[in-house]
Amino acid sequence: MSKITRDFTATTFVVQEDRTLLLRHKKLAAWFPPGGHIDANELPDDAARREVLEESGLVVELISYRSTLGDVGVISQPECILLEDISDDHQHIDLIYFARVIGGTLSVSDREAEGYRWCSSSELESEDIHEDIRRLGQQAIEKVGASESA
Repeated sequence: MSKITRDFTATTFVVQEDRTLLLRHKKLAAWFPPGGHIDANELPDDAARREVLEESGLVVELISYRSTLGDVGVISQPECILLEDISDDHQHIDLIYFARVIGGTLSVSDREAEGYRWCSSSELESEDIHEDIRRLGQQAIEKVGASESA
């Protein structure tokens, strides 16, 4: 039995005007939200924001906030954590965040993606979008919208 290697990654569903941003991944030829590996010594929520900026040019605010418990810091909590099989012997532990756009200009990195689309909840039902992306994207649109009207 081969040993499984695992990397930590951060993925962010970016929501603006009740739509979430998906990028057409060059290598995988599939639609994904911005995301990537968490660098050594980098906090996961910082990685989530960095990956969005690098891949889309957008500055985002996560909808979960940093806080403290006495003298102890609490980092932004992911919405969920996925275990993704990348190959037979490699997995990603993917921390999923939801965010809203607060700045920047959309400028998709052609190193990573060959296109983009902003999807509404109904547009996420497209057959060319993976089930996990579809459901999490719909949750992000709902949760970010609720947080803005609260």
